[in-house]
Amino acid sequence: MSRHEGPTHTSAPPKLPATLRLGAVHLSVSDLDRSVDFYEDAIGLRLHHREDSVAAMGVGEEDLLVLYEERGARRAGRHAGLYHYALLFDSREELAHAALRLAETQTPIQGASDHGTHEAIYLPDPDGNGIELAADRPRKLWPRPLEYSGGPHPLDFDGLLATVAGEEPRGKANPGLIVGHVHLHVGDLERGLGFYRDVLGFELMTFMPGAAAFVSAGGYHHHLGFNIWRGEGVPPVPEGRVGLRHWTVVLDDPEEVEAVRERVRAAGIATEEREGGGFLVRDPWGIAVLFVPAQSLEA
Repeated sequence: MSRHEGPTHTSAPPKLPATLRLGAVHLSVSDLDRSVDFYEDAIGLRLHHREDSVAAMGVGEEDLLVLYEERGARRAGRHAGLYHYALLFDSREELAHAALRLAETQTPIQGASDHGTHEAIYLPDPDGNGIELAADRPRKLWPRPLEYSGGPHPLDFDGLLATVAGEEPRGKANPGLIVGHVHLHVGDLERGLGFYRDVLGFELMTFMPGAAAFVSAGGYHHHLGFNIWRGEGVPPVPEGRVGLRHWTVVLDDPEEVEAVRERVRAAGIATEEREGGGFLVRDPWGIAVLFVPAQSLEA
């Protein structure tokens, strides 16, 4: 179903700024040493800093991933939470190098797809947290209207790898790597839209009845997806599970962050204040998203 065939909405919803980008994904893991080794070797991230049971990783100045060790934490089950998060490369060639790195390290994958808007490789981390390694096509080549309900095509691995033919695998990812999107399991699509679109201000891009919704800012194919593939009415994440602690939305100006904070409070939803002018808010299933101004990330 196209973006124009989703649920009706009688008044114009608020919109997040087109300059929005995503910041670090914060995950709980059961064995920090094992996870750091995996993300360094298989994904090509660098350890930025580590203190006690927390490790921050990335490829440039900003963190892309922050890992928190929770010994004894169990794998995700039939509940809301993380489906996957996407690490987005700045070119098809860099995604090809990521594929070479996975092959070199003999890292198993779960699948690979061509979504029209982007190409993607899917795999789990050692705790089963879902990862998508992706590269966008130029916007002028995206299908119009954006459409995911027909399902993706298989990824053309031969064509992808041909872009780096003859090159050796690289141990580290390119500094252009960013967090592209987050995809969640939730219990109800309408409630999800009521929060992420009508309160936070994401724009609905694609709606798949009985399946999933994809929302974004600035016309991007999606900064966030959420689905009911674990079943309608699934509960929040139980205590003692690995998975998503929170994901991060970065806005250019403190005033933009404040505008979102005001909408959240007007909707009667509690916020948790953070240093640097940011705040954390939880969706109907307790999944947390942190809004921060870009200046708070500057060293």
